[in-house]
Amino acid sequence: MDFNFTPEEEAFRQELRAWLHSHLPAGYDPEHFDDIDADARFEYQRAWQKTAHQDRWVGIHWPEEYGGRNASLMEMFIFNQELHRVHAPRFANTLGLMMSGPTLIHWGTEEQKKRYLPRILSGDEIWCEGLSEPGAGSDLASMQTRAVEDGDYFVVNGQKVWTSFAHRADFIQLFVRTDPDAPKHRGISCLAVDMKTPGVTIRPLVQMTGDSEFNEVFFEEVRVPKTNLIGPKNEGWKVLVTTLMHERAGIGSGLPVHRQFSELLKVSKEVEINGRPACEDPAVRQQLAQFAIECKAITYNMFRSFSKRLKGNPPGPEGSVNKLAGSELNMRLARFATELLGPYAQLTQGSRYTIDNGRWPRAALWYRLLTIGGGTSEIQKNILGDRVLGLPKGS
Repeated sequence: MDFNFTPEEEAFRQELRAWLHSHLPAGYDPEHFDDIDADARFEYQRAWQKTAHQDRWVGIHWPEEYGGRNASLMEMFIFNQELHRVHAPRFANTLGLMMSGPTLIHWGTEEQKKRYLPRILSGDEIWCEGLSEPGAGSDLASMQTRAVEDGDYFVVNGQKVWTSFAHRADFIQLFVRTDPDAPKHRGISCLAVDMKTPGVTIRPLVQMTGDSEFNEVFFEEVRVPKTNLIGPKNEGWKVLVTTLMHERAGIGSGLPVHRQFSELLKVSKEVEINGRPACEDPAVRQQLAQFAIECKAITYNMFRSFSKRLKGNPPGPEGSVNKLAGSELNMRLARFATELLGPYAQLTQGSRYTIDNGRWPRAALWYRLLTIGGGTSEIQKNILGDRVLGLPKGS
């Protein structure tokens, strides 16, 4: 792969860089953005998404007819790099842009694309994902939420759990069982469900960080028009795989790891060991070097995945490599930071004595999430062993 940008790609970078310079919200402080109240932070992100959408800087890789720029993969890489460089706020419609939208582009009818995609891009309609259930977490094919046909409707009953942002969502991309007698990877269908439909109940779950972005979602006699079916009936596992491949490619982009590592380097210069900056300690320096190597490895594996997709191939199991490596590395980075902080790692946000306003003890808890969400580390290892390494299945 050629790592040099073409003149056109470099011109794209400069255009985007100039736009960011003139449009980033006034007074935006990335160092303290996470300290803002969750509701206020969400509305801030929605306003930022609308600003970017006005100049078509949201979903830039989507087709132009649906509001994107039909950007190339390399332009998308540059886009993510530049947003990361200035620590731009995340867009509000995270899952709609990363998962639901790309799935609709691939599987949706023309009517569905025209109805949903523009509103996903603008942030007017927020989406969430109805995947995991109490008895179907890592093994999503064991889902039991049922959809029974009744005239022009599906009638849905069941429960989903760990549904990120459901309390803010207007629609849920819901996976249901439409043929209970079929083998478990068949008989599944995908529906777009309006969260305001009678019978939908949302219950937030408090996480160990104190946040409440996960939810339980209950469906009781929820009537969904058949026109909201995404993809073929009873072949929803194919739709689900498409959705998960985009999710893992998004989670495994590598950029969060690099930001986390740069923040760790700052901490290593601020705290002391035996009266000197921790970064001068040989053992600390060796660990930092190891982290730097792993960050680079994630970046080059991302390029390898890009190379495959530039040849016209869809996201594949290679995304599981970065999802696994990135989520585990993020967790180790946060844990190492708490070791450097020593007793200060026990202090959380709000204490006058915290370092980085309690960022690191919270990160040590929060990054555990990414080893579970989007497919656990154990599931990623199974995928890699089976589809990449070709290892024999266990007895």
